[in-house]
Amino acid sequence: MHLSEIKAGVVGVGFIGVAHVEALRRLGVDVVGVVGSSPERARAKAEAANLPRVYDGIEAMAADPEIDVIHIASPNYAHAGQARIVLDAGKHVVCEKPLALTSEETADLVARAATAGLVNAVCFNIRFYPNCHQARSLVASGDIGTPRLISGSYLQDWLLLETDWNWRLESEKAGALRAVADIGSHWLDLARFITGAHVTEVMADLHTFVKTRKHPAGPVETFAVTGDDEELIEEAMESDDSAGVLLRFDNGARGVVTISQVSAGRKNSVSIEVDGSESALSWFSENPDHLWIGHRGRPNEILQRDPSLASPDAARTIGYPGGHVEGYPDTFRALFAEVYADVAAGGPAVDPRYPTFADGHDALLVTEAVARSSQEQRWIHIER
Repeated sequence: MHLSEIKAGVVGVGFIGVAHVEALRRLGVDVVGVVGSSPERARAKAEAANLPRVYDGIEAMAADPEIDVIHIASPNYAHAGQARIVLDAGKHVVCEKPLALTSEETADLVARAATAGLVNAVCFNIRFYPNCHQARSLVASGDIGTPRLISGSYLQDWLLLETDWNWRLESEKAGALRAVADIGSHWLDLARFITGAHVTEVMADLHTFVKTRKHPAGPVETFAVTGDDEELIEEAMESDDSAGVLLRFDNGARGVVTISQVSAGRKNSVSIEVDGSESALSWFSENPDHLWIGHRGRPNEILQRDPSLASPDAARTIGYPGGHVEGYPDTFRALFAEVYADVAAGGPAVDPRYPTFADGHDALLVTEAVARSSQEQRWIHIER
């Protein structure tokens, strides 16, 4: 099957849902419809963002025989139930993270997807910056020796002020964890992807700096600014604005990560460094085309993203020649290209080139351990 013959639907018409639609269109996939929190809101957003026709709900979309794949980009609490509806309808599914709110739900989804034999993916798109694939190749080939220390951060500022608001601040929609589940899960997936090592133990300190927030009565889109003339509701906050997490990995490496959504000036800043026994690697999302390679006895290197210099796995993700910067929207294109190769083939490969429901399950195991560690103020071992 050619990509142009595949029909997709997208659940969610916010920032991320629109990003999914745009990336699919770049690949030549026909996005035939969308679902929103209400048909009225979806129609208004569809008109404003040039989206296709609106379905009344996910049940109607899943029942449409024309659709082959459904992307879930709705609030967190809806992911598990919607993914089950899609799988039961015999459709391939791409789900935003977190895959569900509990590891019991993610384990169930992993089993259901395996039984159904359907393509299943979780949208850990950050790993699809080409130099993250390049870093993985250098670690796997032994170029940096044995990984010893994995460090970094994921910092944003869009929830810095007490008047900043979004559904991610509502625990009934987002779950008990916020910064760790929303952006920390991306960093944890990236660390595992680059090093090939699983987190086995965590020691975490979660904190809520903005203890009371003021918000409008209606919904506020991600990264939107509340208007000065709006009447605001005051609400106490419990979910994490930030976190510091110590990590132990199954290959003996140690790690530390800082996660924050209240760091002024940091819009969407991801950094990761892997220090090995012979060399080191460092990547920073605000300069995504450069991979720093550190040495002891000779000058350090900057490897620029270039298909002629990249490993085969990294080159697969590159869409433009060297010097033509690739950024955040390109990560969705690269991720979906790998997912839809399996869709076109009729089912998941033995070793998929994209994060699957199993990766989503592993992320829940780690973030649940992070929450428990902060509550109990001790190291928590992760049972797999």
